[in-house]
Amino acid sequence: MNDQIIMISLEDLVPKNHVYRKLINIWAFKGIERKIKAIEKDNNYKGYGAIRLFKCLLLQFFEDLSDRELERYLQENNAGKWFCEFGLSESTPDHTAFGRMRSKLGTKLLSEIFSDLRDQLKSQGYMNEVFSFVDASSLISKATLWKERDKAIKEKYEKLNNEVLPKVA
Repeated sequence: MNDQIIMISLEDLVPKNHVYRKLINIWAFKGIERKIKAIEKDNNYKGYGAIRLFKCLLLQFFEDLSDRELERYLQENNAGKWFCEFGLSESTPDHTAFGRMRSKLGTKLLSEIFSDLRDQLKSQGYMNEVFSFVDASSLISKATLWKERDKAIKEKYEKLNNEVLPKVA
């Protein structure tokens, strides 16, 4: 077997149609970079920079990850590294950096940033705001469900379902 050295970039490892690429193309990050860089003055965030750590927090939200899961995700996932602007062999933040970044951003700034994203998505036709209302008046409480079940058994019904329930409730 021949030992070969292959030069490859992280850019080549992320598919052209990957959802993270689509997000980068949809969301104009320039507008929020000013807001995030304003908090960067106090701290260099262990050399990672506030923008990259913010993108890490976005991934955390998109992928529904804990801080520790995000740390591992960035170590193992090339698309995640690409999205957050890390190099292929560059070290990524540990889990403690994410909590500090969230605290530094604060809920007010995060709300502004996500409102900006919402507005951009709406203006590009990717999202509409739709409200759903649920009428809970016919929902059955768990406490009364036992009584109905016992009555259904007594009346020899095999199952307690939507057809039987009105007869025993």
